[in-house]
Amino acid sequence: MGMKKIVALSVLLSGCSLIPDLTNSSNHTVVQINRVDTQGVGSSIGTITFADSAQGLAITPQLEGLSPGAHGFHIHENPDCSPKEKEGKLVSALSAGAHYDPHSTGLHMGPHGGGHVGDLPKLEVAVDGTASTEMYVAGLQVSDITNRSVMIHQGGDNYADAPAPLGGGGPRIACGVLK
Repeated sequence: MGMKKIVALSVLLSGCSLIPDLTNSSNHTVVQINRVDTQGVGSSIGTITFADSAQGLAITPQLEGLSPGAHGFHIHENPDCSPKEKEGKLVSALSAGAHYDPHSTGLHMGPHGGGHVGDLPKLEVAVDGTASTEMYVAGLQVSDITNRSVMIHQGGDNYADAPAPLGGGGPRIACGVLK
């Protein structure tokens, strides 16, 4: 093996030891995401890993079986994905409550807009129904979202409260509890 190959292999292997082992770290959580509807919590569609990073909260989805395109994506206030009755009708995952808004802004303005802390970047789903693109939210940490839920909505999100419901995000279709 030539000297250049040995040096390259040495650099590659030494770099591997710098990759954090999230399985033994307290600054991350892996959340199982399940389909939700008015009947309750259904089958798993994958996981989302939340981890503290220099860029803020790193969010890494490993999801499948979703419709392609943008989906509303939020942290909700309660750690519960079960349906709940509202105005005489069951609503999927309503027990999760509203978007996480610890500063009581009452504003749905997007992940960097100064409104709900629970507003996350849109979840982009590929043509094959998978979502795996990592995203970051500055100013959030895993400890901020513990004992809450993460929600995926049927439609995209314009980060406004109109058109109803939820700025176009629509029904809650998948949910996971952040422990």
